[in-house]
Amino acid sequence: MDCLNFRGCVAECEKTGCAGGTCFPHCKFPSDGVANDGPWYMQEPLYLKWKQWDCQSDCRYNCMIDREKEREAVGHGPVKYHGKWPFTRVFGIQEPASVAFSALNLAMHFHGWLSFFILLYYNLPLRQDKKAYYEYASLWHIYGLLAMNSWLWSAVFHS
Repeated sequence: MDCLNFRGCVAECEKTGCAGGTCFPHCKFPSDGVANDGPWYMQEPLYLKWKQWDCQSDCRYNCMIDREKEREAVGHGPVKYHGKWPFTRVFGIQEPASVAFSALNLAMHFHGWLSFFILLYYNLPLRQDKKAYYEYASLWHIYGLLAMNSWLWSAVFHS
């Protein structure tokens, strides 16, 4: 029953641009981002394109939140929608805890890489050619940069 309510809500929202009293101004834009009823130069805002928040995703999100409120009112637990648990957006971020932990991991990896760099080049003695005695230093630098890159994109993904 909930599945049918959710699908009906999404279908109605995609037609009207409104879900449960919330209307979306960017529902005037189809998937190519150019306005249906406006001039060619009217386009969907760049931040919405970047976040991939189009009419369909906003309709799905708001219908999901409405359905979960209904389920909670009758004492049922949450269910997955399109393979994801229902999270509430906070300041436009879908999974704020995941973003925060990814950012903390990024900060810790940066701190570790910076500590290694300072230890290697400022605290330990260097060779005559100003290179570190440690032969595998370049591999650890590469590892550190790859790890920081991974955590950066993890934070972006979860946002």
